[in-house]
Amino acid sequence: GIVAAAANGFGLSGVAPGVSIVNVRAGQDSGFFFLQPVVDALTYSGDAGLNVVNMSFFVDPWLYNCDNNPADTPEQQAQQRTIKTAVTRALNYAHRKGVTLVSAFGNEHTDNGHPLPDATSPDYPANTQHTRTIDKTTCKSMPSDGPHVINVSSFGPSQAKADYSTYGLDGISVSAPGGYFRDGLGTPWYRSLDNEILSTYPRNVAETEGFIDAAGNVTDLGKTNGVQTLTKDGVLSVYRPLQGTSMASPHASGVAALFSCQYGKYTGGRVSMDPDKVERVLEGTAAKIPCPTPRTVDYTPVGRPAEFN
Repeated sequence: GIVAAAANGFGLSGVAPGVSIVNVRAGQDSGFFFLQPVVDALTYSGDAGLNVVNMSFFVDPWLYNCDNNPADTPEQQAQQRTIKTAVTRALNYAHRKGVTLVSAFGNEHTDNGHPLPDATSPDYPANTQHTRTIDKTTCKSMPSDGPHVINVSSFGPSQAKADYSTYGLDGISVSAPGGYFRDGLGTPWYRSLDNEILSTYPRNVAETEGFIDAAGNVTDLGKTNGVQTLTKDGVLSVYRPLQGTSMASPHASGVAALFSCQYGKYTGGRVSMDPDKVERVLEGTAAKIPCPTPRTVDYTPVGRPAEFN
C-alpha cells in the first residue's frame, strides 16, 4: 500500500501508484526469515529482472551475525559466519543483475556503529537467546549491513527521528516517514495514531486479530487501533496506522521506483536503472535536515528509558 496503492480516487494512494508489485516471499507465516528462503528470494529477484526490492527483515535467528562472539558456541559461530557469507553473495548477485536493494534500518533504537547488547538472539529455537556484546567490526545484521544496501531510518511528522529507529552514520543512506506515535510532545498530536503511517491492511489478518468481524464491521479493538474500512463495488478494503522502519523503507522504495521508471531503460517490457545511480539520486535529492541541537536527543520526556537517548 505504501509503495503502490492505486491513485483511483478511493482509499489512499501509494508513493508510486503506477508501478507493478511482485510478492517475493522470503519469510514464513510465523514471521521468521531464514537463510535459504532469503538467498532464494534475492537471487530470484535478480533473475526475474526486478528493479527495486524492499526488505523489511533481518535473517533469523541472529539479529547480529558475529564471527566468533565468545558468548556463542562453536556451532553457533559457524552458523553466523555462513549467514554472512551466503547473504553477501546473494546481495552481490542481485546488485550485479540490476536490483536496487532497500532495507529497513531497524527498530532497535541503537547506534548502528555501536549497538546496544543483543539479548534477543538466537530467536529460534525458542528460549535459546542469550545476551551478547556486539562488536561491529566482526558482527553484521543481514541484509542491512551487507553490500549495496540502501538503509532507511524513520522520522515522524515533526521530522524528528522516531524514538524506536536505529540511527548513526554507520550504514545509513536516508530517512523517510515511518510514523512516530510519541511525536509532538506538548501538542494535541502527542501519542496520537495520526502520527503513524496509515496504509492498506489484509482483511484476513484484521479478522484474525479481532479488528473486524466476519461481516467486515470494525470492532472496539479495531477502533482502538485506528482500523478503518471502505467498501466499493461490494469489495471491503481495510486500513490501519502503524509505525516502524518497515513503514519508512517502502517510502524510499517507492521514490526509487518513481525515478527509475521515469529515467531508466526499458527492454523487453521491463525497466532497469543502475542501482548505484539509484542510490546516488536517492541520497542526493533527499532533504538536508540538520542534526538537532543539542546533538543528543533526550527521549525520557516521552516515556522512554535513557537507553533510547
